[in-house]
Amino acid sequence: MLVHPQFDPVAIRIGSFGIHWYGITYLVAFGLFVWLAAIRTGREPYASAGWARRDAEDLLFWGVLGVIIGGRLGYVLFYKPGYYAQNVLEVFAVWKGGMSFHGGLLGAIAAMALFGRSRSRPFLQVADLVAPCVPIGLAAGRIGNFINGELWGRAADPAMPWAMVFPQSGTNIARHPSPLYQFALEGMLLFVLLWWFASRPRPLGAVSGAFMVGYGVLRFVAEFFREPDSFLGLLALNMSMGQWLCLPMVAFGAWLWWSSARRTS
Repeated sequence: MLVHPQFDPVAIRIGSFGIHWYGITYLVAFGLFVWLAAIRTGREPYASAGWARRDAEDLLFWGVLGVIIGGRLGYVLFYKPGYYAQNVLEVFAVWKGGMSFHGGLLGAIAAMALFGRSRSRPFLQVADLVAPCVPIGLAAGRIGNFINGELWGRAADPAMPWAMVFPQSGTNIARHPSPLYQFALEGMLLFVLLWWFASRPRPLGAVSGAFMVGYGVLRFVAEFFREPDSFLGLLALNMSMGQWLCLPMVAFGAWLWWSSARRTS
């Protein structure tokens, strides 16, 4: 049985100023996104449509805004609507934590729609460009979660070689290192599959649909090993909030994939 290494969350200290590992993983995610998106803008059908590296950089700006605003609002509305209804000003206290991936996804979708409209580009073309570049950034974020010792997993068999005690949980229970599971599944595995899938010409919307289905399914599986939020616990059918939010995501992605194939048949 392992024990979480208890990393110092501050990677670099300069006097009273500190740079946190979590911030570094975000910078890595942003850098990887621009690099990968720039590669895709040089490939068809984007090259002939006039896409350039500058578009990838602009997309990052729009996307970051969408993820931050959507992620915060998603957490407020999906996870603690009652609390924030009574403490409205704390909605803006992002430094206290509280972000939702699914809310961030909705914010990113809105940002891509606005970007596409400003550049007179079809929304699905923008989404198909972005989708394969996202999982590697999610993988970087999960490394940040693990370094911080947060989002720990459910109880595991202590005899399991990689079972781990997370002292931050306040217990000595052996747990699944769920951030590493999510790093491997919705991060690296999804990146490899999507990058391969998107390397060949696909109908408009197919890559976006594949991302929605792939992330939704892999996140749904990972949630079986992740400790549910203490203030929510497990909901109906013993599923977590994360799993419930994955269901419409998978359904919409499957519809998008199906409709893209239908348009070319």
